[in-house]
Amino acid sequence: MAGPYDKQAKLYLEARPQYPSDWYSMLSALTPCRATAWDVGTGNGQAALGVAEHYDQVIATDISKGQLELGIPHPRIRYLHTPASLSENELVDLVGGEGSIDLVVVATAIHWFDIPMFYGVVRRVLRKPGGVIAVWGYSDVIGVNPEFDALQIRYRESAMPFWSAGVEYIFEEYRNLPFPFRSVGLGEEGNPKKLSLTRELSFGSFLDVLRSSSAAGSAREKGVDLLPEEVVGGLEAAWGRPDLVRTVRYNVFMIAGKLEE
Repeated sequence: MAGPYDKQAKLYLEARPQYPSDWYSMLSALTPCRATAWDVGTGNGQAALGVAEHYDQVIATDISKGQLELGIPHPRIRYLHTPASLSENELVDLVGGEGSIDLVVVATAIHWFDIPMFYGVVRRVLRKPGGVIAVWGYSDVIGVNPEFDALQIRYRESAMPFWSAGVEYIFEEYRNLPFPFRSVGLGEEGNPKKLSLTRELSFGSFLDVLRSSSAAGSAREKGVDLLPEEVVGGLEAAWGRPDLVRTVRYNVFMIAGKLEE
């Protein structure tokens, strides 16, 4: 993740979901070679950990030094800082050079990127043939109850002025995300694949998810509290008992592809 997460990297690490291991098995099965993967916008390395079970090494990069300082150690993961000042050529060289990457993954981060530049780098670093790029994201927690879902939508609307440009791709569930790569059977441009992600959450953990968002952090910097007592109280009442642990589901969407041959 990018800059706004620097100041809340620890909260982000604790609040965000872990992705299912079978996603990484599914993706690795698409790449004939499994030497090197690149996790772009790695944050604390949540996705890199899963990818590392299938590849000899994972290059995990992020623009946020704060996130990388909390990167989860793994012998096959190498965390690298990629400041916004890097040129395309410098980024290509940093991650291994032309044709060096078997799998590129972007987990809930592509909306932060200069997307045309990023895709230009991907075209250069993917192994030819056989390299695959996969991007995925998630939006709201769903499945609590209709009252809770309505309050989440109201919260999202209050947070909109504090989101960075590009977040509409998340709220549109990647249906309008440019993706100029050939489908490998896991979604395609304009038609992302829907996936399932469930998680056990207490109400306190749910609030941490909201507080760890970039919008909440940006609002705090401007002196705005997106979660005042009345908002928290309404959400809590709709959730049920504060100590109630619920099984919740996330809206998840993925697109994967490869270079045209």
